[in-house]
Amino acid sequence: MLNISDNKSKLQNLDKYTTVKNLINRPHYRILNKIIAGVSIIVLIALFLPWTQNISGTGFVTTLKPGQRPQSIQSVISGRLEKWYVQEGDFVNKGDTIVFISEVKEDYMDPNLVENTKKQVDAKKQSYKSYGSKVVSLSDQIRAITNEKKLKQEQARNKIKQSLLKIKSDSMDLVAIKTQLKIANTQFNRAIQLNKEGLKPLTDVEEKRLKLQEVEAKIITQENKLLSSKNEFINAKVETNRIDAEYSEKESKAQSDQFTAMSNQYETEAQVNKLENQYANYSIRNGMYYIKASQSGYINRALQSGIGETIKEGTPIVTIMPLDYDIAVETYVNPIDLPLISKGEKVRVWFDGWPTIVFSGWPDISYGTFGGKVVAIENFISENGKYRILIAPDSTDNKWPKQLSIGAGAKTIALLHNVPVWFELWRTLNGFPPNYYKPTTSIAKEKK
Repeated sequence: MLNISDNKSKLQNLDKYTTVKNLINRPHYRILNKIIAGVSIIVLIALFLPWTQNISGTGFVTTLKPGQRPQSIQSVISGRLEKWYVQEGDFVNKGDTIVFISEVKEDYMDPNLVENTKKQVDAKKQSYKSYGSKVVSLSDQIRAITNEKKLKQEQARNKIKQSLLKIKSDSMDLVAIKTQLKIANTQFNRAIQLNKEGLKPLTDVEEKRLKLQEVEAKIITQENKLLSSKNEFINAKVETNRIDAEYSEKESKAQSDQFTAMSNQYETEAQVNKLENQYANYSIRNGMYYIKASQSGYINRALQSGIGETIKEGTPIVTIMPLDYDIAVETYVNPIDLPLISKGEKVRVWFDGWPTIVFSGWPDISYGTFGGKVVAIENFISENGKYRILIAPDSTDNKWPKQLSIGAGAKTIALLHNVPVWFELWRTLNGFPPNYYKPTTSIAKEKK
């Protein structure tokens, strides 16, 4: 109380009262003080105990390999449901028939479509062989025309040589006849001169004149013969050109027919390939009417129902759970904690419905948790705003329960650095992230 006035109040001594003395001397107050002091000492000691920093996450049970996860069996082609061979909960082996569908497209409704296509393929193959034989025959014909052309050309060249030789012979005969003409003319003039002188009778003159006329007639005949030989030479050259033109035309026509046959052969070959492709597609399509299990497992749920229902290609029909699978846990962590997670890091996992007592900072005294190891870290953020992490069982720890089913809930704790409790409290109150942690075993050592 403030002394703002002259009035002064005096506190009375309470020790003179018996009740007050009894309250002070009660023993349970001393015990309470000891308990408070002991608890304070324990809390103070606990603040210096080691605490394991950790990152918690929630997820669910999945499989380690993508091919072991539940999958839907789809129809590759469109069709109509005709008959079911399984029901939900059945176990199927790989290749077992699940459902039979019938055709709904008019292009494939022919029951003998594959056989008819096979006949078309065989017919086209025969046509292809026929064109091949025609090409070979035309090749033989071209070779025959070429050989005949060579013989005809050689024959024509020989005829030209004969004509030249005949021209030479006729020219020489013409020169000889001209010489004879000169001699006959000289003899005739000499006979006339001698007749005038009376040394020769007139009959000799007439003989010489007759002989001269015969020689003149021969020279005309020989000139005609020489001209005829020259004409034969010209005709032989013309015949050579005619042979070249004729056989070139024949050869060109045969080659044109050959190219046409080859073009038809290539076109037929393309048609054969196309028909063979269709035949293979039809054969494969026939096997797609029976939708079979891609692997051994259990039929979970039929996504299509009834008989006579029409489905399109790519429509899921049933979901199947594989028989053999390697279990794993898929969990999610906040982006701020992602740099603290490394591949190969140890993780503690506990599952929904499994008895568990968890001390996140003291994993050694937790109960019902199982050891795991980070095997994959997704580098792209998920739709929930967190990063996905895949955890596999730790081979050095206790085995995970066999009773776990795919899709069961799970929670995880990634163990980081060991710090005192007071440091963890101080870090949490200030909102600081955990200490950066590097696992002792590097990825390179794991590969080795």
